[in-house]
Amino acid sequence: MNFNNLVLNKKYNIYQFSLNWLKNLIIADVNTDKPPGIVKRLYSVWYRHYKVYTKKLLSNSFPPFTEPLVFLAGMGLGLGGYIANVDNTPYIRYLAMVLPLSSAMFSAAFECSYGTFFRMEFSKTYEGMLIGPLSVTDLFLGEILWCGTKGAFYASAVLLVFIACDTVPITWGLLLVPLVGCIVGLMFGGFSLLFVSFVKTMNSLNFYMSGVLMPLFMFSGIMFPVTNLPKVLQWIVEAFPLVHAVRLQLAICKNEFSYSLIFDLVYCVVFIGLFAWLSTRKLKAKLMK
Repeated sequence: MNFNNLVLNKKYNIYQFSLNWLKNLIIADVNTDKPPGIVKRLYSVWYRHYKVYTKKLLSNSFPPFTEPLVFLAGMGLGLGGYIANVDNTPYIRYLAMVLPLSSAMFSAAFECSYGTFFRMEFSKTYEGMLIGPLSVTDLFLGEILWCGTKGAFYASAVLLVFIACDTVPITWGLLLVPLVGCIVGLMFGGFSLLFVSFVKTMNSLNFYMSGVLMPLFMFSGIMFPVTNLPKVLQWIVEAFPLVHAVRLQLAICKNEFSYSLIFDLVYCVVFIGLFAWLSTRKLKAKLMK
């Protein structure tokens, strides 16, 4: 065998190995006792939530879809008459650019707080799902991925309505809005699951909605830029996950990008990974009790 044939065979073996690895990762081998691949398992959890949600799509999507519209009309048209500009942007336009993220945040937080607690304590959904070849980690990582999907959907849908109302300028950067919505959904999916791991009653989740999410909503740059806060508070709100997503959203809508956005993106990625790991670990221990 000459050198050229040896190189070609080596490339072919690497190619075959890659294909087999992807096949084992995604699908199960029906001729063996091997469980499905991680992608297949996570997709099955995601698909279950998708089917349940779309059964009553109108009633499920109505609140998170209409609340930003009502808020924009009340604050933008009413209060906007008393506020000229925010960062050289009309106030109603500023709200329209960032409010889609609030819809992504609340929809993801509700799904992984009340929804998760109900499935875990009342309907016992997880017990039925664990009969199949799923692990506890698969259940909650699948939920976080579903929250990322909802975040992308709601951020995009609300933004399209705002564009139709001529409150957001059309730029090519708006194609990245679903990505930011997905990031927000992933962040608050994992964050909400961690909170659920500590509560014992559904009423305790009211503290999460009122005492955690509302301050995040008010002081993360949606109502007004965080630069308007006192210096001490500006340093504190840097720990808020929504602050960094709002910066990414504003940069996309205004088409004003800078290297500082790399820090915001890295923060979001680290936040997603950290809270996904913490929440799945805590909930695994809780579910196994």
